[in-house]
Amino acid sequence: MTTASLILIIVIAGLIALFVTPVLRRLLISAPIMKMVGRALPTMGETERIALEAGTVWWDGDLFSGKPDWQKLLEFEIKPLTEEEQAFLDGPTQKLCVMLDDWEINQKRDLPSEVWDFIKNNGFFGMIIPRRYGGLEFSAHLHSAVVTKLSSRSVVAAVTVMVPNSLGPGELLLHYGTEKQKDHYLPRLASGQDIPCFALTEPGAGSDAANGQSRGIVCKGMWDNEEIIGIRLTFNKRYITLAPVAGIVGLAFRLEDPDHMLGEVEDIGITCALLPRETPGMIIGSRHDPMGVPFQNGPISGEDVFVPLDYIIGGTDGAGNGWRMLMESLAAGRSISLPSQSLGAAELATRATSAYASVREQFGMPIAKFEGIRERLARIAGHTYFMNAARRLAFGAVDAGEKPSVISAIVKAYLTEGSRVCINDAMDIHAGAAICRGPSNIYTRPFNAIPVGITVEGANILTRSLIIFGQGVIRCHPFVLKEMEAAKTGDVRSFDQAFFGHIGHISKNIIRALLLGLSNGGIASSPVNGFEARYYRGINRFSAAFALISDVALGTLGDALKRKEYLSGRLSDAFSWMFLATAALKHFYDNGRPESERAMLDWTCTHAINEIETALLGVLANLPNRFASRVTKILTFPFGSRYSPLTDSQIDAVAEAITTNIEARNAVTAEIFIPGPDDPGLGALEHVFSRTLAAGPARNKLDQARREGKLAEDNVIAMTNDAVKEGILSEAEKTLIEEVEQLREAIIQVSDFDQVTYDQLK
Repeated sequence: MTTASLILIIVIAGLIALFVTPVLRRLLISAPIMKMVGRALPTMGETERIALEAGTVWWDGDLFSGKPDWQKLLEFEIKPLTEEEQAFLDGPTQKLCVMLDDWEINQKRDLPSEVWDFIKNNGFFGMIIPRRYGGLEFSAHLHSAVVTKLSSRSVVAAVTVMVPNSLGPGELLLHYGTEKQKDHYLPRLASGQDIPCFALTEPGAGSDAANGQSRGIVCKGMWDNEEIIGIRLTFNKRYITLAPVAGIVGLAFRLEDPDHMLGEVEDIGITCALLPRETPGMIIGSRHDPMGVPFQNGPISGEDVFVPLDYIIGGTDGAGNGWRMLMESLAAGRSISLPSQSLGAAELATRATSAYASVREQFGMPIAKFEGIRERLARIAGHTYFMNAARRLAFGAVDAGEKPSVISAIVKAYLTEGSRVCINDAMDIHAGAAICRGPSNIYTRPFNAIPVGITVEGANILTRSLIIFGQGVIRCHPFVLKEMEAAKTGDVRSFDQAFFGHIGHISKNIIRALLLGLSNGGIASSPVNGFEARYYRGINRFSAAFALISDVALGTLGDALKRKEYLSGRLSDAFSWMFLATAALKHFYDNGRPESERAMLDWTCTHAINEIETALLGVLANLPNRFASRVTKILTFPFGSRYSPLTDSQIDAVAEAITTNIEARNAVTAEIFIPGPDDPGLGALEHVFSRTLAAGPARNKLDQARREGKLAEDNVIAMTNDAVKEGILSEAEKTLIEEVEQLREAIIQVSDFDQVTYDQLK
């Protein structure tokens, strides 16, 4: 053996001993690396730390791992509605929908008094409140179902019902209130005696809500003719839903104790308190006008408003814990309210537009036969399908006890955006009928409400560019948060475990990403056989690629990744579309993999995988470290882009399904309210559509006779009369065609108003 060989053996043995001996590895390797990594990893402020700790990691963690556990997803049971909940949906909720006239609500700028009374008397404000306080104690599933159904009928009613059951006084009291506060307020909230609102947003603090300027100073003051220690509040809030009619106001503010009346800490932190409407000095009652949609919304302000300490939610123990309360409660509400409202609008668009396109004729045939229209019909239905799937998975997680903070951000942002796509496409197809306001126009309020949903509960721009990936890369990654915590506390042992676990994680994903990229996912496993197996394999491939690209972006950019919003936005897109595609696959599986839904799933997964691929390639094309980018692209996309966009046949299959396949159309619009034929909007349209389908065979005979030259081309009524004379159609068929033509003519009309009435429109 040569000296060189001996030295090499000694060096290799020394390195092996170094790496396999924990004490040496921590001292000589992990400790120095921890210092470097600590400087490179994203920094985390106190409010961000609280937000990260507030949520739980669930299926989002699987997607971030690079190797999703499909059995975990497919075996997860989304709790069905109980008999009592189904009865509430079929009873009071259905009746409330019948009572609602959206045109009248818009003109009178509020819900009718009898609707307010019905909502209160039937417990709609207490759906999440336990029975022992007089509430209904319903599931997240039922909460979502009610909001979806109401949203298809009236945005105003849906918002009025969903806000008290979302983030606000009720939710906060349930988890953090004192027993005295619960006993006093919860029965009043459940019965509707007190309508709640929560005041968080300010002129200078919208998305950056943690930096609001509202202040509370601990001091002495007079209360009920007695000097007590209390809080002197100064606040200026806006965009507060239900504020004009609220009986109890939840208020977020920063609490300060300059005279140390509560302890040694001066800046106690964000605190939440409950202020009755009659609190002296609080200014409340004015209304904003959000896009003309007349749900109750307005400002709340006050200067030097003195209140007792026991107004703090949770009493003095709750002082300074307001941000944690809000973050821990946000995930549930954000998973349900706006996603459900968005789905209601999307299903309404799918239902109404598929009918209208089948009924409305131009150039002698239904516009549903035109490919330009069919492309939009497919996009509406495809979006509606994955939106419902994502909504179900989100509320299912909440009912299972999860606090899915990252998933809630995804469904809030991408479902409200999906609603915008659906309503815009629907209005393009309905054309003039959608832009002329009146009792029969079902799109005015949903269209106007879209920007509201996109703006509130974390504006979508911010949610996409900062929150989804920004929180996900720390919260959902199997090692990053552990590394950050260990580096912050100087815990070398924990850092050593996390860091070398992270190295192993990267190594495995390099191999997985390369092999799956070379085979285009072909060697990946699928939990099912059938046409959708390729989509499971595709998600497997892109999960590995996403995990590796995320680590490369984090490793090369470190804390600077926070400021690279172009990159984080694309990574959010890739992550979110993986979640949306897997939700659709889960939905299809749970429904028994029905043939009637195949076209919608095919459209959704093809669209989603293209969005994922485009987003990841966009990250690699713009990653500042070009060497790392090129190497990573070879590992994840060895042959470049491999997935084709939607084909014409895929688009056509969806359009055909929702205009001719009743089972498919009903499945994708099952959650909304379908009014009777006397309703001037959707109800009348549904009636014409059903009669048009009934007349289809007779109309086909008529058209065939015209094409064969047996009938001279003329208007439908004239040809029908001639067809009866020629023995082509029976009298019954003639009557049916004539009925449909009359209904068709009536349904395409739009509202008009005399000048006096027009001048009074609101």
